[in-house]
Amino acid sequence: MTTGRGGRRLTATVTDLEVQRQRAYLIGVATSSAAGESANRSLAELGRLTTTAGSDPVFTELLVRSELEPALLIGKGQAERAVELSNTLDIDVVVFDNSLSPAQQRNLQTLFECDVVDRQAVILDIFAQHATSRAGMLQVELALLQYYLPRLRGKGVQLSRQAGGIGTRGPGETKLETDRRRILQRIARLKRELKEVSATRQTQRKARVRSELPLVALVGYTNAGKSTLLNQITNADVLVEDQLFSTLDSSVRRTELPGGTPSLFSDTVGFIRDLPHQLVEAFQSTLDEVHNADLLLHVVDGSDPDADSQIAAVRAVLGEIGAEQVPELFVINKQDQADSAAIGRLVGMHDGVAISARDGEGLTELLEVIERTLTSTDYRVSLEIPYDRGDLMALLHRSGAVLDESHTEAGTLVDARLRGDMAAQFAEWIVKDEQSK
Repeated sequence: MTTGRGGRRLTATVTDLEVQRQRAYLIGVATSSAAGESANRSLAELGRLTTTAGSDPVFTELLVRSELEPALLIGKGQAERAVELSNTLDIDVVVFDNSLSPAQQRNLQTLFECDVVDRQAVILDIFAQHATSRAGMLQVELALLQYYLPRLRGKGVQLSRQAGGIGTRGPGETKLETDRRRILQRIARLKRELKEVSATRQTQRKARVRSELPLVALVGYTNAGKSTLLNQITNADVLVEDQLFSTLDSSVRRTELPGGTPSLFSDTVGFIRDLPHQLVEAFQSTLDEVHNADLLLHVVDGSDPDADSQIAAVRAVLGEIGAEQVPELFVINKQDQADSAAIGRLVGMHDGVAISARDGEGLTELLEVIERTLTSTDYRVSLEIPYDRGDLMALLHRSGAVLDESHTEAGTLVDARLRGDMAAQFAEWIVKDEQSK
């Protein structure tokens, strides 16, 4: 890191450029020198986001100002110097870490004479590339249109896949030239289709509720290791990539915990700082898995020096979707890659469990803690089920933890552990019971 005139902090990064990949110039703006460390971390993350989106960051710059300018975000002199540098480096896209108003974006594009986007546009672009399911594509297209609607000027805007650059990608038609009225019509249609998707999800969710199986939702900052952990716990084959936002659609898998408790585990989309509100709103039906969970596994990348602010960012989104009251268990991941003191601090601060999802270290302890948490209000019961009530036996095996069973002349004796609400359904056949400790 070098410091330039006027308090500018500059980092030059030159990469071997690939054919047809945009050359990106990254700019962050801090309102005080004290915010520099946090801003630099955010800029580094923006670099990873930009790379994931398909462009190569060739220059990164942090500008420090006393206040943000309404017209350009940065000062006129800073803008002129940045334009000169952009021309020298043959930049294709300028990416601001700060959110840009529609007017600021238009003014900056006029000055730079190239694409100018902000952090939110980069995140939306990544989501557009990674959406594969019908629900995911509908949600991302809705978020994109809601983001670009206030940025329309004149008769229309182009959202084309052909350019292949940040801010030009959309999940809809190959080439879309439309006006505000047609975009509003498309938004209304997308919302109707998403209501249908949401209704299907609600039906599936009601079926899970009827099954009485507890739902554990994995949440956390993007790339914290949630999908890897889900695969370890459930022997699933969820896609795992060392890439931001590789998971957009929730995956639900059934498994049995060490003590025999059947449970459902759900992977969810990763969170990030300044997650665009349009995405939170569009992914509401997907995030309902989090809101309706019995337990949240908050997976934290213990090797990241910025873990504390990532935890804060995740909790901010949980509050936004109304899930802050769901019981939360912290899982400090990547202990094989992190300093032991840093892991110990996070575990102590959040009463968490340290693991390595990649090699399974600490997984047994984690599963035991999950089971104790889920069964803290469960009942250990002995039941005598008549032979003509096969439906009850099927329900027990599907939804409860059957620990032992034997047969008598009258029926089947079952030793089982049931959740409190489910135990009441079997009160007629209980021989003895005791609340689990």
